[in-house]
Amino acid sequence: MRKGKKLAALLMSGVMALSMAGCGSKEEEAASKEPVTLTVFSQLANYSGEMTGWSAKILKDKFNVVLNIVQDTEGVYDTRMQEGDLGDIVIWGSDGDKYQKAASTGMLYDWEKGDLLKTYGPYIADNMQIALDKNRGIVDGNVLYGFGHNVASDTSNHEAFFYTWDIRWDLYKQLGYPEVKDLNDYVELMADMKEICPTDANGNETYAVSVWPDWDGSMVMYVKAMATAYYGYDELGLGLYNADTGEYYDCLEEGGPYLEMLKFFNTLYQKDLLDPNSMTQTYDKMIEKVKAGGTFFSIFNYSGSDAFNTDENMAAGKYMATMTPTAATPIAYGMNAAGGNRIWSIGAKTQYPDLCMQIINWLCTPEGRLTADYGPKGLCWDYDANGKTYFTEFGLQCHNDRETLMPEEWGSGTFNDGAWQMNNTTWSANATNPESGEKYNCDEWASMQGEAACEMEADWRNHTGVNNSEEYLEKRDYKVAVGTTYKEGTKSDDLQVVWNQVTEAIVQYSWKAIYAADDATFDSLVDEMRKLTAEYGYDQCVEWAENEAKIRNELETPLRGK
Repeated sequence: MRKGKKLAALLMSGVMALSMAGCGSKEEEAASKEPVTLTVFSQLANYSGEMTGWSAKILKDKFNVVLNIVQDTEGVYDTRMQEGDLGDIVIWGSDGDKYQKAASTGMLYDWEKGDLLKTYGPYIADNMQIALDKNRGIVDGNVLYGFGHNVASDTSNHEAFFYTWDIRWDLYKQLGYPEVKDLNDYVELMADMKEICPTDANGNETYAVSVWPDWDGSMVMYVKAMATAYYGYDELGLGLYNADTGEYYDCLEEGGPYLEMLKFFNTLYQKDLLDPNSMTQTYDKMIEKVKAGGTFFSIFNYSGSDAFNTDENMAAGKYMATMTPTAATPIAYGMNAAGGNRIWSIGAKTQYPDLCMQIINWLCTPEGRLTADYGPKGLCWDYDANGKTYFTEFGLQCHNDRETLMPEEWGSGTFNDGAWQMNNTTWSANATNPESGEKYNCDEWASMQGEAACEMEADWRNHTGVNNSEEYLEKRDYKVAVGTTYKEGTKSDDLQVVWNQVTEAIVQYSWKAIYAADDATFDSLVDEMRKLTAEYGYDQCVEWAENEAKIRNELETPLRGK
């Protein structure tokens, strides 16, 4: 940040402090008042209810606020729209139809009304101008309603890898580090792992993977994500998009990536390698199984190594680490100063727009960004004498094991109990923290480049010749989806009705196909899915999605290879 901007921010802080002082001690006044409860409607949340633990304490101390999280379960969006009140803070999983409808029908708060942003969101106003400008262009009228997630401080690189291909490295070592060229080899590896590790720490049967339906949208989330992890094709509409070429693959095309990965999960099921509760369990239930060693792989680090590599598991010689099949080319998302499509916004009916903006603004400051990921400053992380970021001993313990108990004065419970439940980011993890000059991503901190945390991590480092998953994936083949100002287009009311019918059938029949007892049943269910969706109007949906791919490709073509 330039000195002028720093000075402006300081002056703004001083003005606000003086205005607060003029009304009497605001902190003393706040302490004597009942906290304000704000509703956060989040399409990305895995949690419902009031935030608890250390994050709740921070919110109470800083803002005298309690945040109540509302998940976007079936029917919640439509009900809240009909009632005319989406909530106080509103977080969107996409900048597409639902967001645009809410903005265009007056359901979201104009951030420039009454100088709301300048007064209560000065850090955002000073540092996220490109992301704000993008938001103004999403809905007609040039009105500012928020900004998208993962804002980059520069665009010279790509985001941290999202698809990390974590496997049980201790079992892989025990099997003699077999070569894994493709998905067929991967299935064989999983079967071999189950042979040597048939039960988890609780005595329950193990599986290659346990998935969950919470985030299914137009397709089954984990199926389309597997295509993204393996081929590097990004989800778009009703299929997958090749960010290298602009080619589009609708999800039901013969030999296409979605059906290929649908068959992959059916193969796992037929070989007793897929958790049979996957279709009905919650995300939290899945994580419990991962922590107990009930699974052998995850394409995501948050449902793999982040959950499994606890102090207890590592001390027992158990470890999850990155290992991709040779043929895999996972996607990496280009750094984008305009931000992504998961939007932070404020509901138009809130009585406390200033409080909502202050909270979002704080989450955009370096302290807020780091705290949301790593816990309270001072207790869990801080800056050293050289201004570089480091974990305290306790903070590193929390980072390695989210079930670590927090001190009573920080709300008790575990670190995970107090996790920031909105499930959205402000700055990209690979953006630069202006206070330290380092990335927000702790894997990139100088203080984290030390010795391996356990014997199995040391073995992984020795075998791969790298120190962390970012280095590993950087040395493998991968695809980059460059950042642009692309936003998902809207659908007509008639097309939306067709879309809902088609996608509901795709998700329903995809799960049926995953659980098919044999190949013939699988093929029969896919045929039924094609016939039913064709009757509903599948071709109309594909035509819309192909046009979206064309628009996106036109924006990306000039930037590829730069």
